[in-house]
Amino acid sequence: MTRTRLYRHGVLESEDFPVADVSEHLRDPDSVVWLDLCGPSEHDLGPLAGELGLHELAVEDALQAHERPKLDRYDSHCFLTAYAVRLDQRTGVLATTEVDAFLTPRALVTVRADDGFDMDAVVERWDRSPQLAKSGVGFLAHGLIDHVVDSHFDAVQALDDDIEELEDLTFADHPDDRALHRRSLALRKSLVLLRRVVLPMREVVNTLMRRENDLVDDTMMPYYQDVYDHVLRASEWTDSLRDLVATIRETQLNIQSNRLNLIMKKVTGWAAIIAVPTAVTGFYGQNVPYPGTGQPWGFWVSTAVMVALSLGLYATFKKRDWL
Repeated sequence: MTRTRLYRHGVLESEDFPVADVSEHLRDPDSVVWLDLCGPSEHDLGPLAGELGLHELAVEDALQAHERPKLDRYDSHCFLTAYAVRLDQRTGVLATTEVDAFLTPRALVTVRADDGFDMDAVVERWDRSPQLAKSGVGFLAHGLIDHVVDSHFDAVQALDDDIEELEDLTFADHPDDRALHRRSLALRKSLVLLRRVVLPMREVVNTLMRRENDLVDDTMMPYYQDVYDHVLRASEWTDSLRDLVATIRETQLNIQSNRLNLIMKKVTGWAAIIAVPTAVTGFYGQNVPYPGTGQPWGFWVSTAVMVALSLGLYATFKKRDWL
C-alpha cells in the first residue's frame, strides 16, 4: 500500500500517482514529493533507496521494528523514528505505533509497519495549513511530528485523569485493594513506556531545528518551537505523574498498614476486657475455700467484680480511642 503527493511551488498538484513517477517529479527543482509506504519489504525499498541516495543503515532501521525514537543524520538525508501512542481507558494499557521517515531536501518518505499509525490525521494537518506548504519538507515533517507529539500529550492527559480517579478510590470507605494494586501497576507501566518514547523526542525536535540541517526555514521555525514546547511539557508531565503514582502506591500501603494496626488495637482491647472475667472465674475456680464459698453473696460479689472491672477497662480503652 502506497500513498503519494506532489507539491509544486507550495501548491498540491497531484496525489496517489505511481511510485515510478517519483524520480521524474524530483527532476523539477520546484517540486516536493511525499511517499508513504505501508508494510514495505526490502525489495520495495531497494530501488527507492538507490534513486534518493538513502543510506543502507537507515533502510535497515526502517525495516526493523522496535527502534528507539531518534534522528540520524547522513550526507544526503536524515532518518527519523518516532512513536505515536494510544491509551486504553478501560485497562490503562498504553499502545505504541512506530513510524519511520526519510527526510531529503525535496522528498519525505514515511514507512509504517501496518495501518496502526493514523496517516490520515497527518494529511488533514497538511490540508489545514496550505499556506505553509512552500516550506517544503520542513512543512511535511512538521505535520508528522506534530501528530506524534499530540498523541503523547493526549495520553499524558488521559493518564492524569486516571490517576486522579485512582486517588479517589484510594481513600474510599471500602476500597478494593486488589483492583487498586492492579490498576496502579498498569498505570505505572504505561508511564514508563510513555517516558521512553517522549523523552528522546526533545533531542529529535531540537536537532531538526538546527540551522545546519537546512530542513526548517524561518517560516516554520515558530511552529517547530511550539512542538518543542509541547514535547517539554509532555516529558515533564510524565515524570511528575510517575512520582505521583509512586506516592499513591505508598499511600495505599500506609492505609493498609494503619487499618491493620487499628484492627489489632481493637482486638487487643477486647482480649484484655475478656481476660478480666477469665481471671476472676479462674481464681474462684480453685479447689480451696475462698471468701463466700457456698454462699449466694460470694457469687454476686464475684459477678460484680467482673462487671465493674470489664466496664472500667472498656471506658478506659474507649477514652484512649483503643476501641
